[in-house]
Amino acid sequence: MSDPTTMKAAVFDRYGPPERLSVTRVPIPEPKPGELRVRVRATTVTRTDTATLRAHPFFARAMTGWVRPRMHILGMDFAGEVDALGAGVTGYAVGDRVFGLLPDHFGGHAEFVCVGAQAAVAPIPDKIAFHEAVVGEGAWYASSTTDGLRSGQSCLIYGASGAIGTAAVQLAKAQGAEVTAVVGTRHLDLAARLGADRVVNYEAEDFTALGPTFDLVMDAVGHTSWFACRRLLKPGGVFSATDLGPFWSNILLGAVSRRVGTPYPNDAPGFVWRLAGMLGAGTFAGVFDRSYALEDIVEAFRYVETGQKTGIVTIRM
Repeated sequence: MSDPTTMKAAVFDRYGPPERLSVTRVPIPEPKPGELRVRVRATTVTRTDTATLRAHPFFARAMTGWVRPRMHILGMDFAGEVDALGAGVTGYAVGDRVFGLLPDHFGGHAEFVCVGAQAAVAPIPDKIAFHEAVVGEGAWYASSTTDGLRSGQSCLIYGASGAIGTAAVQLAKAQGAEVTAVVGTRHLDLAARLGADRVVNYEAEDFTALGPTFDLVMDAVGHTSWFACRRLLKPGGVFSATDLGPFWSNILLGAVSRRVGTPYPNDAPGFVWRLAGMLGAGTFAGVFDRSYALEDIVEAFRYVETGQKTGIVTIRM
């Protein structure tokens, strides 16, 4: 019989490959004043998780710990039921279904997690299952770029089949933009279903030869660069990438030019409430790939590291 004061969690205490993770039992956290404790029913494994586990890029250690990680449980997305309330919490009750993000301390890869009631958490809309609600991280990163679009503008999203890319297509359309999605052969139908106005197969066509057509070019997978895409931009157009770029070029160019940037999202609480509204209205839906049990989380990390996932990889708790 398991100890009722402990929970299962995927824990690591050294940086490295997925094998550093170990599913073990740790104490269940107690909610502080102003916090909810959530019994996690679903979470995700993302590129952020795999990069944090490996401390990549190296300078990320300034935030996560230079020698050993300061946090020991990864997972930014969560969906589950409110299990306990800290002092002073209003607006939530035990049993409420909620979802959200944990951008500051992670912790979603565990059976329970505590989150501030005013932080990035919101009720799950009716008819949305737990595993359909863990859509926040990719959409949050995408929103930091797509929110700058205006109705009638045009954008190109390279890599529109991952968690960020599939979200970016939907969010850009919600802004009223005309969207060109660049994907491989097996994702052509997916991009069209998401609402892209034009779908380009990079395996059959050189997307960089489309001409100076776009107000925004977004590299959602970190596989191209400003140098390859600059001819696609209208005068004043912006290139945004989710990776550092060759020789950190995206960071360096972004420091001297407003036309190059990397997504840096903010206002996670506001975005989660906005996303809840879109999920409830049916104007946004996650795209899901594989699902793993918590006990198989090492395999989930290995799969995400292949770079071949379509949309979101979920973990069942």
